[in-house]
Amino acid sequence: MELFESLKQKIHGKELRIVFPEATDERILGAAVRLQSEKILNPILLGNKDEVTKAAKDHGFDLGTIEIVDPATYDKYDEMVTAFVERRKGKATQEQAQEQLRDVNYFGTMLVYMDLADGLVSGAIHSTGETVRPALQIIKTRPGVSRTSGAFIMLRGREQEKYLFADCAINPNPDEKVLAEIAVESARTAKMFDIDPKVAMLSFSSKGSAKAPEVEKVQKATKLAQEMAPEFEIDGELQFDSAFVPAVAQQKAPGSNVAGEATVFVFPELQSGNIGYKMAQRLGGFEAVGPILQGLNKPVSDLSRGCVEEDVYKTAIITANQSIMG
Repeated sequence: MELFESLKQKIHGKELRIVFPEATDERILGAAVRLQSEKILNPILLGNKDEVTKAAKDHGFDLGTIEIVDPATYDKYDEMVTAFVERRKGKATQEQAQEQLRDVNYFGTMLVYMDLADGLVSGAIHSTGETVRPALQIIKTRPGVSRTSGAFIMLRGREQEKYLFADCAINPNPDEKVLAEIAVESARTAKMFDIDPKVAMLSFSSKGSAKAPEVEKVQKATKLAQEMAPEFEIDGELQFDSAFVPAVAQQKAPGSNVAGEATVFVFPELQSGNIGYKMAQRLGGFEAVGPILQGLNKPVSDLSRGCVEEDVYKTAIITANQSIMG
């Protein structure tokens, strides 16, 4: 079954609620209307009701019964401020909390934290920092995970050839511990989306063919990841051709349970990850879905500011699935 049809079936009828802080954006409105009309999930749009309604009308959308929540008139605002102060543990006063919660990303993230919504999708207008920072401060990472990371599901063709690439969005230069965490979280994410996780820890070296501090980092991260999650097949260090091409794997990494069969590709740092997924997208004809933020207690998704309505629609479906699979 095509990936997104499968994902839609998993959440159909569960009445999951996804918050959209950028409610006057045409792409957000179009996706929200589609998600509601197809009964996939229940969108919550944040903003002034008159402004959101006018924006929808201007762009030709009928919001129907879609819920609009205005932070300025929210009836549980005082309760939210108190919860925010408690969560920040002395890092925000009551007055500072009131100020921060005027920001729609902070407000929306608090809805998720307070179990008043199941996930959040933002980033069509806001930067990654503006979307991720509230999540890190409020929702925080799961036990045993020190950093969140960003994965992309890479899709191609009618047969739905699919892989997972990480970290392509968040950590500029992870050390071996963080890189190991990224590998384990990527395996978990892959499993969520029906990808059998065979995790390749990528490098410019295969099994000691080159020596450099950058290679040693990947070697150490591989060992740590294998110790952290022995239930997953994780191997490295591997060059991309060793990870992907069976004939090359036989030459460069004989005996590996991942080489030549990898489905999850963990890049050693952000530059190579970001370049890699964009090359696969532009030269290889893959659709890049994400970034999917990994390692958080509850799902928050960061859109690209260059996204289109279809990206918003698919990211919301992924976010809803994360909420029931975490």
